[in-house]
Amino acid sequence: MFRPKLPDTSHVPSITTHIPQDHAPAPSAGRSAAPFVGVGAGAVAAVVVVGVVLTALLAAVAVSAVSVAIAAVVLRSLVTGANRR
Repeated sequence: MFRPKLPDTSHVPSITTHIPQDHAPAPSAGRSAAPFVGVGAGAVAAVVVVGVVLTALLAAVAVSAVSVAIAAVVLRSLVTGANRR
């Protein structure tokens, strides 16, 4: 009921491409560099993203190390203060 009715085709039409013979093929030295620029931009973006992520991870490890060091100094002073009393 809701399916479209498609006409019955006995054959599939072929697609032909006409290449004019009066034109010479373009020289390979004049190729566009647009695909290579796109790949280069993507690679630069990936490197920047990876650099930002690694820098953030390094900053997180440094902050955690400083926090643990401060906690160790505070605990050490509390333990040695309790032993002196």
